[in-house]
Amino acid sequence: MTGRLFRGPVSWDDYTDALDLRPPPGVAPPPPQFNIAPNTLVPVIRPREHGAPGLEVMLKLWGLIPAWWNKPLSEKKWTSHTARCEEIDESAAFRGAFRYRRCLVPVSGFYLWSGEPGRKVAFSIGVRDAPWFCLAGVWERWGYDGAEYDTFAVLSTEANALVSAHSSRMPVIIRPGAYKRWLDVSQRSVERMFEPLPAEDMIEWPAGEGVGNMRNQHMDVMGKRPKD
Repeated sequence: MTGRLFRGPVSWDDYTDALDLRPPPGVAPPPPQFNIAPNTLVPVIRPREHGAPGLEVMLKLWGLIPAWWNKPLSEKKWTSHTARCEEIDESAAFRGAFRYRRCLVPVSGFYLWSGEPGRKVAFSIGVRDAPWFCLAGVWERWGYDGAEYDTFAVLSTEANALVSAHSSRMPVIIRPGAYKRWLDVSQRSVERMFEPLPAEDMIEWPAGEGVGNMRNQHMDVMGKRPKD
């Protein structure tokens, strides 16, 4: 499963054409991020809180911290940036977020590595005919020592034929027609959304050098995407 995502430019019009999103007045859309790593702030899409209608974009830390965690983060020794979809409804770490706080993570793709140790090559993976799309996510609000933090995780599923050349797992990709259903937590039967996107609907290409270097946030990290 990937530990790096990327997102090209997405305008407010792009978001509102696909979602019942209400952009904040006078605020620019989130800027592109070409080397998104765990433990960094990432924009996610969620229903507005306190019963307000519509959706909103909020920054959240990639790496879910359960609400019940009551120790300093320095004592958290397990990774939580991804959640296996097959186990999420039984997972102590993720089941509360899955049942009550789902979100969408807008991306343009993700990175995977292949090859021998020490000589691995990075590849960019995207969706055909889609400059951006959404991954299934869950989020949580964690409070400690008088402060609150919003965190999230990306759901993973078994890899399709394209991704399996690089990894046994891939992110759960939500089709646009299912965005509303995924975000509606009253909809409990969402297992069909966990099926991997078919390989023929995806595209891969060599990534540029510097993927994995947190300081490298330039477009050339994702490489040159071929024409779909």
